[in-house]
Amino acid sequence: MKTPERAGAPACTGTLGRQRLASLVPELLLAGHLIDRAAMPHVLARLGREGMTAVAIEEWLAASPVYTRRMQQALGFPGADVPTVFKGMQLDIGAPPQFMDFRYQVHDARHGAFHLDHCGALLDVEPMGPDYVTAMCHDIEDPTFDGTAAATNPRARCRPVHRPPRAPADRTPHCEWTVTIDEDAPPAPYPPQAAAMDRTEAARVPLDRIVPGSGGRDDYAGPLLADLRWDEWSGPALHRMAQEIALQGHMLVLGSAMALRNRLDARDVQDILLHQCTGIAAVTSDRLCTALDLPRNSTGLAELLAIHPALTPYPYVGARVVPGPEPVLELPQDSPAVRDGAWPALLATRAGAPALDALVRGVDPRFSTHIVSGPEKEGGAAGRRVVRIAIRTDARPHPESDDAALTRFSGGAGFAFDDARPSLPLTVVGSG
Repeated sequence: MKTPERAGAPACTGTLGRQRLASLVPELLLAGHLIDRAAMPHVLARLGREGMTAVAIEEWLAASPVYTRRMQQALGFPGADVPTVFKGMQLDIGAPPQFMDFRYQVHDARHGAFHLDHCGALLDVEPMGPDYVTAMCHDIEDPTFDGTAAATNPRARCRPVHRPPRAPADRTPHCEWTVTIDEDAPPAPYPPQAAAMDRTEAARVPLDRIVPGSGGRDDYAGPLLADLRWDEWSGPALHRMAQEIALQGHMLVLGSAMALRNRLDARDVQDILLHQCTGIAAVTSDRLCTALDLPRNSTGLAELLAIHPALTPYPYVGARVVPGPEPVLELPQDSPAVRDGAWPALLATRAGAPALDALVRGVDPRFSTHIVSGPEKEGGAAGRRVVRIAIRTDARPHPESDDAALTRFSGGAGFAFDDARPSLPLTVVGSG
């Protein structure tokens, strides 16, 4: 195939209209949540349950405090009170709406509570037995809930009222927690994992500014809402949310890589990251095609490549897409994502072919990826180094990868969102 001479269009969610962005945002939150479902079976095989638990704690402590602050700044809801903590949770890949059905209660600025009417993560783990449930709902949640809350206020503490293992087995709500800000308590120390994340380019990369005036909510400066109705937000706000949520996923991957490097050699770490990306990429492609009604052909594939969270946001990844009968994906070798060692550093190599094949086969199982040029300089000596990857249509469909099939064991892979919930302000229920 002849290398295309024209540059592709930036991979960017800003090309979508407001209604399609409203469908995209919750999908991205769920995709980010499922990253661990794709990775942890492979971590478990190498490190056992205790090692897997330690990796999960460290990766979330690395990522969540950093991206929580970014989202607060992006959507204009700085603060140090309980409602601000809850707003951050609503826009966190650790709590995708409805699949992790958080119900919030505010007593006053320093006291609140939440419970989960539905915990998709719990339903995924319960068949594995009570030891795995305890690892998730006790060992992992205790430090990571506090780490997320402390990003808003270092004196915020999350404490369980009840939590699984469930007794009786069908107990609802699945768990309940209080959130208290004690001004007399010593501030929680900043997690060293988050300090390491602060040094990445992901933590600092500037994303598109929200330009107000196009209709809908431009920020989250008002009261805490019981549910976020995505169609009530402006297009620029949804676009920035989508960028930040994709970046959350990259930070979670970077956090897992940091934790794994403390325990495994470089080859094993790369192998787990490849399994992780392969598993989630295919499931996400499939879900996005369904949610946005993309055609399962080369046209739909080009649209999918422009919004897939493994390839966005553009300021971080720098991916471009050339549409056509054989779409071409252009991945720069000098992007912030590559310098950080995020997924795009792997996808633009021959070692990353299984993950990129899985990504495109989530659209059509007949697609295959082929590096057609690069890395090469684009636009002369001062240009960026680019790898160009063509997507071709094979005569027969390929079987789904084992990693994608493993990820589909999660209930999140087939989860359906309910768009009927109203975005009503939460009522303060009285002093705590």
